[in-house]
Amino acid sequence: MIEFTICFVKKGDHILLLNRDKPQWMGAWNGVGGKIEQNETPLACAIREIKEETGITVEDITYKGKITWTDGDINYGCMYAFIAELPESFTYVTPLKVAEGILDWKELTWIFHPENVGIADLKYYLPTMLKETTNYEYIFTYQDKKLVNISSAPIEQTSTV
Repeated sequence: MIEFTICFVKKGDHILLLNRDKPQWMGAWNGVGGKIEQNETPLACAIREIKEETGITVEDITYKGKITWTDGDINYGCMYAFIAELPESFTYVTPLKVAEGILDWKELTWIFHPENVGIADLKYYLPTMLKETTNYEYIFTYQDKKLVNISSAPIEQTSTV
């Protein structure tokens, strides 16, 4: 099973999103993150990926759950989700072209607008991650490469990442 991290760098009512130049989610706005390296914890990966993709060193980062992809029989991988809070006074000028794509601050109202087709699957889990202290596992089930079901279940708070 392949493991990844996804990180949402938040400042007030904005989140720093990345429009990736390469698959997966090429051309769609998404959080920053990447593949967990051998002997690396999800938390260490999240901090490393934020630094590599944005140049930002984060100190306040919180585990918010995980996203799993399956076809019902096979688990294809999971993504550990984190939110990093930056102070309102933090300055980071965007849009900014980086090796992975284009970074830009996006307002929450824009991200969650019902007619926004330019984002990854954030609408299914990010609102809950921003509002609740309970962490969830979000299970995305596919059939013939089409999303057919999304379910979620609380994760025990004693889980370590």
